[in-house]
Amino acid sequence: MSRFLTAAATMQTLSATAMEEASREGRREADIEHLLLALVLSEQKAGQVLRGLGITLDAARDATREQHAAQLRSLGVSIAQDEPGRITFHETEGYEWSERALGIMSRAGEGRRTGDAAAILRELLTEPSGLIAGILQRVGTTPAAVTERLDDAERIPEHPTSSKNMVQGRFETFVPAAIAEVWALVSDAERMPEWEPQSGTVEAETADTWIVHSRTEYPDGKPAKIKESFRRRRVTRAVALEPTSVVWLIEFRDAPQAITRTLAIELSPAAGGTQVTLTSSWQRQGGWRRIVGFLLRPLQRFFVWLQLFQTGGAISRVFR
Repeated sequence: MSRFLTAAATMQTLSATAMEEASREGRREADIEHLLLALVLSEQKAGQVLRGLGITLDAARDATREQHAAQLRSLGVSIAQDEPGRITFHETEGYEWSERALGIMSRAGEGRRTGDAAAILRELLTEPSGLIAGILQRVGTTPAAVTERLDDAERIPEHPTSSKNMVQGRFETFVPAAIAEVWALVSDAERMPEWEPQSGTVEAETADTWIVHSRTEYPDGKPAKIKESFRRRRVTRAVALEPTSVVWLIEFRDAPQAITRTLAIELSPAAGGTQVTLTSSWQRQGGWRRIVGFLLRPLQRFFVWLQLFQTGGAISRVFR
């Protein structure tokens, strides 16, 4: 993936996660502490480093609240903090970054910096307010220790992603739950409405086949505009290797001309939870459709990535 695409994908994933965390507090502005929480959940090396230091999502959330309370006490202010609620970002609108959070992400992409999660974490570790250093101290580490561990991790070369996977569409995410819990979610068709953004009601057809009706409205209350012929999907559980992988075949019941899509979900244990790899592929078409598909491939890649990004975010949200 190019530097530009890496930075854009990182910004998208971190923004969604950070604003989800802000929404738990009833806030519409995501600040640097929410950026840190998003990095704890990142599938990239930055997230792996933080979790490898024992920083779980719950620990980071608690440390953030404690640090804010301590800062208020230092000013002679003592107020009871409301308990955070559930994530409502996907149901509401009007979210934005704070100026200092935007500055950190902007600097992470300047010059020779890559704009990936590691570059953003490095900028965050040196921010001058003391908030991040205080949070890290409360979870038993320091900016210097995180930097040292990040240096070690970045000496390990990445395995390049194959062009075949890029054409298919591939997305990795971290989920803060045990692998058995994640498996129980993604291997159960009747739980698809919890983790697959387009799914509404589910009806069993056979032991391994279900009919999934598209949702009629999105979580924010807006109507889902879907063509009638694409409202019903037959999903088949083609592979189920507990607890590491499941493969779903997805075809449109009332649009036989539409291509069949495969969604493969691979799970592996990771520090503090589970690493989830989503791969979407589709049958190649012949004739003029193949030529048109080739010309539109960059756009296809973007929409497939966006679809997998939304699915990965929904899986993570179930456990947060």
